[in-house]
Amino acid sequence: MKRRYWSLAREAKALLDLPRARLAQRRLNHRGAPGADPGSDRVLVEVMGWLCRAQDCTKFADGGVARDYSLVRGWAASYPETTGYIVPTFLAYADRTGDERYRERGRRMIDWLVSIQLPGGGFQGGTVEARPVVPVTFNTGQILLGLASGVQHFGDYREPMRRAADWLVDTQDEDGCWRRFPTPFAEPGEKVYETHVAWGLLEAARVEPARGYQEAAIRNVRWAIGSQRPNGWLDRCCLDSPAAPLTHTLGYALRGIIEAYRYTGDPEFLAAARRTSDGLVGVFGVDGYLPGRLRADWSPDASWVCLTGTAQIAHCLLLLYEFTQDERYVTCGLRANAFVRRTVDVEGAPEVRGGVKGSEPTSAPYGRYEYLNWAAKFLADSLMFEIDLRTRLGDRLRQGAERDVPARGHL
Repeated sequence: MKRRYWSLAREAKALLDLPRARLAQRRLNHRGAPGADPGSDRVLVEVMGWLCRAQDCTKFADGGVARDYSLVRGWAASYPETTGYIVPTFLAYADRTGDERYRERGRRMIDWLVSIQLPGGGFQGGTVEARPVVPVTFNTGQILLGLASGVQHFGDYREPMRRAADWLVDTQDEDGCWRRFPTPFAEPGEKVYETHVAWGLLEAARVEPARGYQEAAIRNVRWAIGSQRPNGWLDRCCLDSPAAPLTHTLGYALRGIIEAYRYTGDPEFLAAARRTSDGLVGVFGVDGYLPGRLRADWSPDASWVCLTGTAQIAHCLLLLYEFTQDERYVTCGLRANAFVRRTVDVEGAPEVRGGVKGSEPTSAPYGRYEYLNWAAKFLADSLMFEIDLRTRLGDRLRQGAERDVPARGHL
């Protein structure tokens, strides 16, 4: 209790000391999402620009991406975990735009990550300055996504990718769960959202198919869905509140299951992904509003939005639409993307222009007063997928997906 008191006191003092421009931005953010949608193309450009600035302004100028920009503290140190999965976003954006600067930025991220890989092959939790420095399953799996992408795009980085993937295989329990190297920065216990680690192994298996990576990944996903409830709910799926997980960690878990289906074509995985997605679809408001925490009966446990989770789930629903042609998924996915876009400032100061807040409003508990690099990454991914989907399907996406959607408010 005393520690919490002093933390709040320090934050209150920092807010009093904010420069006038930052204080005005905080007041603007506290009022909630603006009504206008700048559109997918404009927001994508601004989000990628913000991620570039996050790399340039990171505390130690090491090539990684700053964890966040805080209205209270300014730019943070680089975050290995999220830098790892930001790499594929930069390489994909370079492919679609032809701008090689994004590819070189992605390479710098990988080079930095390789330089901090631990002797056993794993990677640390937290930002690069966090202590203790110990190998963590989840963070290693996210960085593996970047290393595998590096092998695919540059032809090198194979050895550090193998070391990370081998470490994950070697430390997995027989039932498919990872229990031995949890993060010291979350509540203890099994984590179903580590299906997102399994996705990292599947990407490594695409370039190294004979080293057991696919088998380990599938064991984990089968373990995760083995305890899925009939209504699609996934237990043990949060950093700190298993009874009311963040949509962010639900999004992690769902994406891992979808990637298992995409890799194997096993209908069991598609059915599991649909059960969870059907539960989520029932919670969305007509404007894409999704409460930031949910309970096991899919009822809201928060009056604010976790923008990261909304962007992740939007992408998952759009992926599922391509697999199933279920119009509910594309409708919710497009509306969710639009909700997050309306929270992005496309004309503000460089520290916040194109950034994605942790929460809407920004004073809510998740990423309080922070613009998070992983929120920006997930929105960029979802917007790229949406733009490509619109190109492929054209006016078919307009049949009901955007009709009668209010600019403000939600159900």
